Amino acid sequence: MAGRLLRLAALALLSALVAAPSAGAQQAVRVRSEGIDIPAQLYKPGTAKAPAVALFHGCGGVGQNNVRMAGLLQSWGYVALVVDSFSSRGLKDVCGRHWPTQADAEKRAYDIDASLRWLDAQPYVRAGQVGFMGYSYGGGVAALRAFAPRVPARAAILVYPDCALAEPLGPRLAVPQPTMVAMGALDDWTPVAQCQALFDRVATGRELLETHVYPGAHHSFDALGLPVRYLAGVGNRSKPGGCCGAHYGANEAAWKAFVGDVRVFLAKALPASP
Repeated sequence: MAGRLLRLAALALLSALVAAPSAGAQQAVRVRSEGIDIPAQLYKPGTAKAPAVALFHGCGGVGQNNVRMAGLLQSWGYVALVVDSFSSRGLKDVCGRHWPTQADAEKRAYDIDASLRWLDAQPYVRAGQVGFMGYSYGGGVAALRAFAPRVPARAAILVYPDCALAEPLGPRLAVPQPTMVAMGALDDWTPVAQCQALFDRVATGRELLETHVYPGAHHSFDALGLPVRYLAGVGNRSKPGGCCGAHYGANEAAWKAFVGDVRVFLAKALPASP
C-alpha cells in the first residue's frame, strides 16, 4: 500500500510540473526594435523583483507552446515576455513560400537585443538577470545571439533551433553564457546533425553548452495534442536548396522531459530565488 501511495504521489508531482498553469496576470506591452514597435505579452509572477526570460516564436508566429511555457515560467517565479516579431512587420506565417532568409533572421535578432534591454530596465526585473528562449526559426535567431551576443544575458535556451542560421558566425565560436539546446532525435526539419556541426565549432565555453536530445521526438514535440504529420510545402534549410517538407507533432514524453530540463537549467543559470 505504501509503495502504491508513493507512486501516486510521484505521478501527481510530475503532473503538477508539466501542467500549464492558469495564465494569471498578463499585460500587453510594446518593445521598440530598430524603429518598429514590437508587440509582446508580459507575464509577471508577483510583486517582488524576479529574473526574466524573453520568448521568441517559430515560423508560424506565436503559438500555444510559447504561451504555455510563459505560464510555466511565471508559475516558477520568472517574468516572461512572449515577443511577437511578425505582426508589426505584416507577417503571419513564413513556414512556406515566405521562408525567412538569412537577412531576415539577422534583422530579427535585434528583437532579442531590444527585449533584453527592455526587460532589464523594468523595476520588477532583477538587474542583469535576464535570459532568452527561441523556438525553431526563433531558435536559429536566438543562436545568432547565444554564440555572438550584443546584449549580455545570463541564460539562453534554444528549442529545436534552425542551426543553419548560425553558419555565417564563423569557424570558431564562443559560448559566453549558459546555453541549453533541446532537440528531437527524429527531427527532419532542424535535425540534430546540423546542430551538432554548429556545436563542433565551439572553441571557448564548451562547458556552458548543455544539449538534450529526446528519443522518438520530431520537430515541435511540445505541440501538445497535435499528432505527428508531414508538411510537404514547408521550407527546410536542411535539404538541398532549402526545400521542402518536414515532419512535426507532439511527443508527450519529450515534452515532460523538456519541461523538467528547462526548470533545472534555469535554477542553475538564472535562479528565481536570490
